[in-house]
Amino acid sequence: MMDDSTRQQQLIALLREAGEAHHEAYRDTDGADPDWPLWYAEFLRERLGALLEARFTTSELVYLLVSLDREVQRRAPGGNWQAYYARALLERYG
Repeated sequence: MMDDSTRQQQLIALLREAGEAHHEAYRDTDGADPDWPLWYAEFLRERLGALLEARFTTSELVYLLVSLDREVQRRAPGGNWQAYYARALLERYG
């Protein structure tokens, strides 16, 4: 079994991959996507579930992503969102 530090690094890498894939998918709009939580939820659902050994519906993941985004905006604006999300996900599901 992986330790939390390893899992956190894997989560950060997965979230970075998602961010890069999203930016590429929305290059024509410079990454602007008002429905970004839906895109990320679809991209992350199976991968995130495998890393955390958890099951998510798309709706659950959309809610979680929106909640985490609001937390980052409130507590760590301009910070490393991938690291923040990874820590929060491990606290909730690790």
